[in-house]
Amino acid sequence: MTGEPTLVPEPVTEKTTTIRSTSYTTVTVSVTPTEAVQTPTEALPTPIVTVYPTPGTYTVEPTTIIVTKETTVCAATTTGLSPGEHTYGGVTTVVDSPATLTVPIATVKPEGSTFTSVIEKTTYVCPTEGTYTIAPSTTSVSKSTVIVYPTPAIITSGTYTQPGATVTVTETDYVYVCPTPTGIEPPKVDPPKVEIPDVEPPKAEPPKTEQPTPPKQDKPEPPKTPQIGGGEKWGMTYSPYTDDGQCKGAGDVKADIAIIKQKGFKTVRVYSSDCDGLKNIGNACKEYGLRMIIGVFISNTGIEGAQKQVTDIVEWGQWNMVDLVVVGNEAIFQGHADATSLASFIGSCKATFKKAGYNGPVTTTEPLNIWQANASKLCGVIDILGANIHPFFNSDVSPADAGKFVKGQMDILHGLCNKKVINLETGWPNGGGNNGKAISGQSEQVTAIKSIVKAVGSDSVFFSFRDDRWKEPGPLGVEQNWGCINVFG
Repeated sequence: MTGEPTLVPEPVTEKTTTIRSTSYTTVTVSVTPTEAVQTPTEALPTPIVTVYPTPGTYTVEPTTIIVTKETTVCAATTTGLSPGEHTYGGVTTVVDSPATLTVPIATVKPEGSTFTSVIEKTTYVCPTEGTYTIAPSTTSVSKSTVIVYPTPAIITSGTYTQPGATVTVTETDYVYVCPTPTGIEPPKVDPPKVEIPDVEPPKAEPPKTEQPTPPKQDKPEPPKTPQIGGGEKWGMTYSPYTDDGQCKGAGDVKADIAIIKQKGFKTVRVYSSDCDGLKNIGNACKEYGLRMIIGVFISNTGIEGAQKQVTDIVEWGQWNMVDLVVVGNEAIFQGHADATSLASFIGSCKATFKKAGYNGPVTTTEPLNIWQANASKLCGVIDILGANIHPFFNSDVSPADAGKFVKGQMDILHGLCNKKVINLETGWPNGGGNNGKAISGQSEQVTAIKSIVKAVGSDSVFFSFRDDRWKEPGPLGVEQNWGCINVFG
C-alpha cells in the first residue's frame, strides 16, 4: 500500500486471486543443484501474495499458526521494475577467503500449466574473497511493473499471529503482500538453581609496600553518542550539485551549510560520497557544529556499484560527527536491489563500519508499502526503521493534512519491526503539477511543512535544501521543486 489504510468494514464482493509467483525466470549463475528440500506438511507463516483485480475495500482475516520445528520455506518478495532487463533475487553472501558453499535457494518450477515455488540446495564455489550473489534471476519488462518472486526464509518454532487488516485499493491489478506473521518464541525455562555453600577463604595479610603516586593523565574526550531526532528542526537533506548537475566547490558548500545552521537545524543528511561530499560537507558541518546522516547510495549499477562508497566512508572516518548511516535510498522501490540482497549488504556494511570504529546505528529507507512487503527480511539487520514519507503522492491528502498523514504512516511502520521509526525524507513541492487534493505551490508548501513540523518534526528530515534543477521534472512536473529552506524562519 502506498497510502494510509482506510478501515471501512465492508463485505468483499470482488473475486480475488492468491498467487505464489508471477513469472518463470532464467538463472544466470552456474550452480550445482542437489536434492530439493522436502516440502513441509504443516501450515507455515509465509507471506501471502494477493492480486486485487479492481479498486475497492478488501478484508484480510486474522490468522494464528503454531510451528513445531524449524523449517526453510519459500517466502514471497516484491520489487518494482522499470522498463528493460533486470537481475534480481538470489542469495548474497560475503566471504573472507575462497570457499565452497551449500545454500538453500528459492526457485520457480513449471508443473504443467502451473508454476510452483520450491526450495533447493545448491553448491557454489567462491574462488576468492568478496561479495557473491548466488543464483539470481533475470527478466525483461516492457513497462513499469511490480513482480513477485520466491526467496528462502527460515521459520523457527513458535506461535505466529497475523492480525486482520482492511486494504483500500485504488488501482486495478493491485499486488498486496500480507506482512509475515509475528512470531512468539516458546517460553524460556530457567535451569534449576544449585545451592553452593559459602566457604570463607583463609585471610592472608599482604605485605605492606609503598606504592608510587601515578602521574596525572588527561582523559581523552569520549566519542559523542549519536542523537536521533529532537526539536522541530532535526534534519535537512543536502546534495552538492549545481543547477546543471555539476559538483559544487567547497566554498559554495560551506555557504549552504551555514544557511542550514542559521535556520536552526541540527543535522544534515547526505545521500552519497560523490563530489567530495564527505570532505566538503563534513568540514563545513564540523565548523558550524552540525551532526551528519551519511549514506551509501545504490543506483542502477546495483550493490556492486555501491561498494566504492563504503570504501570512501571508511577512508573519511569522521565517525564522531555521524549520527546514522543509511545504506540505500529507496533501492528496492526503484528496482536497484531486492530485499534479500539489500539485507545482506546492510549486514556487510555494518561489519565494515564497526571494524573501522563506528558504533552507531545503521538503517535503510523505503516507502511504507515496500516495508510492509519486506519487513521479515529487513527488520533483523537494521537498528532503526527509516522511511521516506511524501504525503503529496497520496491524492487524498491536502496540504493542511500532511502532518496527520505522515504521523499515521509512521504509526503503521512502528508495528512492523517494533523499532524506533524516523522519517528520513519528507516535504511538499513548491510548484509543478497537482495530484488530486495534493496541490503544489509556495503557499501550499508552507502549510504542508508547518503541519509536518507540528506533528512529527522532531523525527523528520526535510527535503530538500534548494530546488533540484538538475533533475528531470517527472510525471507530475514536481521533481525539481522541493526546495524548502526558506519556509523555516
